[in-house]
Amino acid sequence: MQKLYNIGVEATLEVIGGKWKPIILCHLNHHGKIRTNEFRRLIPKISQKMLTSQLRELEQAGLIDRKVFNQVPPKVEYSLTPYGEGMEPILNMLCTWGENHIEVLQEKGEDVVLKQRDEDIAIAMKQTS
Repeated sequence: MQKLYNIGVEATLEVIGGKWKPIILCHLNHHGKIRTNEFRRLIPKISQKMLTSQLRELEQAGLIDRKVFNQVPPKVEYSLTPYGEGMEPILNMLCTWGENHIEVLQEKGEDVVLKQRDEDIAIAMKQTS
């Protein structure tokens, strides 16, 4: 059956739409490889069931890779595939726009806090490399 998209962003949102997928992708974009427990620390409001579901969908879409290590206790790492790495400019722009939006909200007097700027994460990752 043929799929019809009226505009390209529909195809993008079909793959990365929702509350958690862009957040997962942004963390992978910054951190490279992430284990399941690290995701739980980085995204404390996501349930284990939702995290597992979102990771599976991103893997099926070809954006992330899941590597299972044969050891006890089991170790699983997630990383962006080369196809997923192609989203880096989009992910960076989403982060930057969000930071600017937070500044606008703060200027309006709203009580909004950003724990870590995109730029700070990138600097920290370069220092640990």
